[in-house]
Amino acid sequence: MSKLFKIFSVDNLLVPLVAIILGLIVGAVIMLIGGYDPLLAYSSLFSTVFGNAYDFGETIREITPLIMTGLAVAFAFRAGLFNIGAEGQYIVGMTAASVVGIKITGLPIVVHALVALIAGGLAGGIWAGITGYLKAKRGVNEVIISIMLNWTGLYLSNYVVRNFLLIKGQQRSEDIKDTASISMGWLSSMFDNARMHWGTVIAILAAVFFFIYMWKSKQGYELRAVGHNGDAARYAGMNVKKNIVKAMFISGVFAGLGGAFQVLGVFHYQAIFTGSPGVGFDGIAVALIGMNHPFGILLSASLFGMLTYGSAGMSFGADVPPEIIRIVIGSIIFFIAAQGIVRWVIKPFYLKRKKEKVL
Repeated sequence: MSKLFKIFSVDNLLVPLVAIILGLIVGAVIMLIGGYDPLLAYSSLFSTVFGNAYDFGETIREITPLIMTGLAVAFAFRAGLFNIGAEGQYIVGMTAASVVGIKITGLPIVVHALVALIAGGLAGGIWAGITGYLKAKRGVNEVIISIMLNWTGLYLSNYVVRNFLLIKGQQRSEDIKDTASISMGWLSSMFDNARMHWGTVIAILAAVFFFIYMWKSKQGYELRAVGHNGDAARYAGMNVKKNIVKAMFISGVFAGLGGAFQVLGVFHYQAIFTGSPGVGFDGIAVALIGMNHPFGILLSASLFGMLTYGSAGMSFGADVPPEIIRIVIGSIIFFIAAQGIVRWVIKPFYLKRKKEKVL
C-alpha cells in the first residue's frame, strides 16, 4: 500500500490535477471573450462523452491509440531521449499490420491477428530503432532524425497502400481478412455498435509492462541511469549506446502497436493519408500531462480522449468551435511545464493545512 501512495504522491497527482483545472478555467475565459457560454459548452462536452453507450464506447476507442503513443514518448523520455517520431512509428506500424492483414491468408483467427499485431509493433520498433542507431553510433540529434522519419513514414505508407493494397478507383486499401480482426463484436453490441477492440486491453497491459520493466528490472534501471546521466552510467560499466537503441526500439513498438490497433480493430482498412493523422504528436501532450509515468498516461490519455471526442458536442450543443479544446489542452500543458505557477496556486492551501496541524 505504501508503494501505491508513492506512485500517487502529492506532486504526481495534485500538480497535474490543478494544471487541468487551470486549463479548463483558461478555456472558459476564452469562451467568455468569444461570447460563448462555458458552462453550456463543458456540459455539452461531458454529455457527449457520457450521454449514451455508443459515444462512451467511441470515447474509449479514441483513448486507446493515445495511450500507446503516450507510452512511446514517455518510455524514450525516461531514457533521456525525446522521441518526437511516434507519429511516423504509428503510421509504419499501421501499414505493416495492413500488409499482413490483407496479403497473408490461410492463418487461423487468433494466429493471424497476433502475427499482424507483431508485425505492426516490430515495424514501429525498427523505425524508431533507426533513430536510436544514428543517435548512438553517429551522435545525430534524435529530434531531427525522428521528425524527418515522420514524413518518410507517411509517404512510404502511402506508396505501399497505393501500389500494393489499393482498391481500384478508391483512396483506401482492401479490407483486412476477418481472421486478422481484433474487434470485439460482443462488447461492441453492448455499446450500441461502438468500435470496441482488444487493443484497449493490450494498451492497459502495455502500461503495466512499462511500469514493471522500467522500475522493477535491471534493464529498466540501466535505461533510467542512462537517461539521468550517460557519462555516469558509462563509468558504471553500462553500455550506453546499446541502451539508447533499446529504448528507442521499445518506444517504437508501443507506437507501432497503436497504429496496428486502428487498422485491425477500428477501420479494418488503411486509407491514403492526405496529411499526418496527428496521433503521435498528441502522444507527446499525453506523456507531458501524465508526467511520463505509465499510470499517469492512462489518466491523461483518458482526459485527452474525452476532450477530443467531446469537442464535437461543444460544437453542436453550444456552437463553440472545437479548436477551443486545443486551447484548453495547450493551457494544461503550459501549466504542467510551468509547475512553479501551479505550486504558487496551491501554496496557500498547504500553509493553511500546516497551521491547522499546529493548532
